[in-house]
Amino acid sequence: MLKDSGTLYVVATPLGNLDDFSPRAVTILRAVDLILAEDTRHSRKLLDHFAITTPVQSYHEHNEAVRVNEAIARIGKGQSLALISDAGTPLINDPGYCLVQAAHAEGISVVPIPGPAAVIAALSVAGLPTDRFIYEGFLPARQSGRLRRLGELSHEERTMIFYEAPHRLQGCLEDMVSSFGGERQAVIAKELTKQHEAVRKDSLLNLKAWLAEDKQRLKGEFVLIVAGRPESGETIPRDEAIRVLQLLMKNMSLKQAVSLASEILGENKNRLYQLALGIKGD
Repeated sequence: MLKDSGTLYVVATPLGNLDDFSPRAVTILRAVDLILAEDTRHSRKLLDHFAITTPVQSYHEHNEAVRVNEAIARIGKGQSLALISDAGTPLINDPGYCLVQAAHAEGISVVPIPGPAAVIAALSVAGLPTDRFIYEGFLPARQSGRLRRLGELSHEERTMIFYEAPHRLQGCLEDMVSSFGGERQAVIAKELTKQHEAVRKDSLLNLKAWLAEDKQRLKGEFVLIVAGRPESGETIPRDEAIRVLQLLMKNMSLKQAVSLASEILGENKNRLYQLALGIKGD
């Protein structure tokens, strides 16, 4: 049963694996009067899989202005509507902002039906700080605009999350190396929840080289996560870095310990190397 009539539901859909679709989402989509879908043909596969026969209408950036008025009018008459995107949570780099904004302006109840979001799924497995982060979406397509934005982010201390198209990913990494430095830790999360899912953590420079090794690695949908600028030149307290290095150096060479500590801590190798030399000297 729906909570109320005349409600707009914002429903998250699977990124790829259909098992991630929540029972509540299925119930809502079966019960509403109309589903607004970014791509009706794409969404039909999902709806058919779960035997959802609710009428579906397209809602995308090219018809948004018209659809908003139609949707608000329907809800005003007591109908309940659901908004879905092709994959993940609507409004996160997908259409829907104008509709939700209009619904609030009209005093209409807007209810989230939570579920997958690539930005959060990628962050959860990145191994980079999650206590403070920013989501930047897609960077400008032109290099000049991209470099300008990355320059503005060069002093950002929070973890940064981006979406990027496959054909621009290598150029994006090159510009990040130029703006942030090649040693900055980053993560490429590819095809999350799908058959060819991959999560790769390394320095920006090494990630760029990893992509260049195999053209197949440039296929799919990508989330790119970059560590923020170290506060005062350090990402972690000195004592914590020394503690980790001491533990690792008991069982491996100095070079191996520095490399692994850098991966674990997301810390600059040069700083860790100097600390390791001090530990060895002591």
